[in-house]
Amino acid sequence: MSKSNNNYIKYINIIQKIRARNNVNWMNILKLAFKYAPKEASLLMKKINSDDKKISQYLKKLTKQ
Repeated sequence: MSKSNNNYIKYINIIQKIRARNNVNWMNILKLAFKYAPKEASLLMKKINSDDKKISQYLKKLTKQ
């Protein structure tokens, strides 16, 4: 593996660690939202899910090329 490939892997590993922590934080916020404002949290999650589906559609297009 070349040095530049090693750098890519190094940066990807760093991003993975940061995302892991951030995902825990995100889930804690989600739990609080559903605990204190379940109807509002549900509406927000519906919007987020809709946008995530759009993102997934574009990712599929990118991976087909």
